[in-house]
Amino acid sequence: MIRCAALYIDPAGPYPKIDGVDCWDEERDARLYDGPHPIVAHPPCGPWGRLRQFCTRQDPRLAIRAVEQVARWGGVLEHPLVSLIWDRLPPGIGYLVTIHQVEFGHRTRKPTKLWCVGISQRLVAEMLDSRERMAQPTRVITGAVEWRKQTGAKVVGKREARCTPPLLAEWLVKLAESARRDG
Repeated sequence: MIRCAALYIDPAGPYPKIDGVDCWDEERDARLYDGPHPIVAHPPCGPWGRLRQFCTRQDPRLAIRAVEQVARWGGVLEHPLVSLIWDRLPPGIGYLVTIHQVEFGHRTRKPTKLWCVGISQRLVAEMLDSRERMAQPTRVITGAVEWRKQTGAKVVGKREARCTPPLLAEWLVKLAESARRDG
């Protein structure tokens, strides 16, 4: 039984391993998803992030489409804390939550925002409070020169930097499946 759809995902990532998740990647063309299930959306962040001027291979329209899809079907959209997509959200729909992916098993802090639509804020708070916290970051994605000098932390590779930890994927699926379409 399908519980939610995971859009714009890496087919080698954690979502295809989760029961009840209808996975839509680039090959299946996630832009075409048209319901009826709530969504976990992971559109490419390159065109919207700090280093967007270097991003030439990712289509910025995918994030705009993901916003439209989550607004219609409910669920959660995940993107970096500093993403410019947050300025493009429709007013009065949903709310933002900040998390750090290290608390879900990523080796870097990876500050992230979640746009939740149709999901109870109380449920999100309860789910955040009830889970076991993971270790402190041992790696960095880029930058943080002073912290790297102080701690000896190494930089993660590009694949690991963009990877969603399995615990976070499972948590986001639980959030999405709780979504109501009435907002």
